Amino acid sequence: MAEAYHQVQFKAPPGSTQVILVRHGASAPAVSGEPFPLLDGHGDPPLAPEGEAQAGAVAARLRSEPIEHIFFTGLKRTAQTAAPLVEALGLEPVEVPELREIFLGEWEAGEFRIRMRQGDPIAMQTIAQERWDVIPGAESMESFSARVSAGFEKIVEATGPDNTAVAFVHGGIIGELAHQATSSRPFAFVHADNASITRIVVFPGGRQMLHRFNDATHLE
Repeated sequence: MAEAYHQVQFKAPPGSTQVILVRHGASAPAVSGEPFPLLDGHGDPPLAPEGEAQAGAVAARLRSEPIEHIFFTGLKRTAQTAAPLVEALGLEPVEVPELREIFLGEWEAGEFRIRMRQGDPIAMQTIAQERWDVIPGAESMESFSARVSAGFEKIVEATGPDNTAVAFVHGGIIGELAHQATSSRPFAFVHADNASITRIVVFPGGRQMLHRFNDATHLE
């Protein structure tokens, strides 16, 4: 009888590095006339109560995985989302400021969220052109791409082959990393849900594969 070859689940080849990207939980609501606090120019709101619940769900989902390193961006919402997993695994989180959210210039501190919800014409132009720097004073696409790539490389080098890391980051960062991994349109992966999980596998030699995007089954 001929040997039968069944389909199997994906398994990263030897020497690969796996990076689990977690978008922070839902943050405090933006309110007109009440800008968020800033950290190095970036809006720095805390998690909303629902975001804290989402952080617990992330920890419950990931605590049994073979995770060797935890990274966060230094912004409050990523630190708070990481906290339950940090406690569960007893790992010391490492800050990677290169992976802070896209700098939105005049629309920082909650203004971007407000204008998007109001259908501001420039906000709509940002989506249509797939460029953040349509926003007045926003970070250039070239600068954003370079710093995100550098931050991700820092994580890969610190994690090493045959190991897995978790990085608690932001929606724009996940969209950019998925874009870089797939050579897709700039905004093809721009909206990952709060507390969702995205997985990138880095093969020996540096080639990347987007293994999973916007997995939120632990929140259902």
